[in-house]
Amino acid sequence: MSSSFPNPLTEKEEQYYVKLLEQNDSEARAVLIERNLRLVAHIAKKYSGPGVSQDDLISIGTIGLIKAVNTYSGKKSTRLATYAAKCIENEILMSIRASKRIRQEISLSLPIGVDKDGNEISFNDILGTDTDEIVDSIALRIQVGKLHGALKQALTEREQVVIISRYGLDGGEPKPQREIAKALGISRSYVSRIEKKALEKLRDYLKDYTQEA
Repeated sequence: MSSSFPNPLTEKEEQYYVKLLEQNDSEARAVLIERNLRLVAHIAKKYSGPGVSQDDLISIGTIGLIKAVNTYSGKKSTRLATYAAKCIENEILMSIRASKRIRQEISLSLPIGVDKDGNEISFNDILGTDTDEIVDSIALRIQVGKLHGALKQALTEREQVVIISRYGLDGGEPKPQREIAKALGISRSYVSRIEKKALEKLRDYLKDYTQEA
């Protein structure tokens, strides 16, 4: 994909356009952005993978490039390309982290059953934030029991380990995917796929369980 972008500027060309940029030359700004798009594509390729579109990352990275061009000064000791690379990478990483946080929040809010009054409950309801409140709630304790039963019935041993560690269902602190991956000797992206598949299996299992009950 990077072959479709124009070649980067030489150091001398970059210095020329940076000087014009400092004189508020809009054409120079456009050239500096366009001729660094190959850099955006190169960085985006490092972070693309399952569920992460390289085209989307290029769009996000381009925002970082524009910010870099807008804030760069010829007085800096580093070249624009070096300065821009950091801005591009930061923009992409912020977007990926935000996306992961949203996906986790969605996963935790997935309905996994109903309480004694027929109201849907999710992982968030079971895990809660107040331990005493959970212990005092008989209905939730029953649901916790159902959840642990569902883990054993619906998931493989590895999936159980990932979900229990990821959400602290053993009473411990929830662990990040990277830490779980290191413990299991697999990649973080593989842990992410296991987690996603396991949550879907749990949701389907508990949905069927509730309908049968």
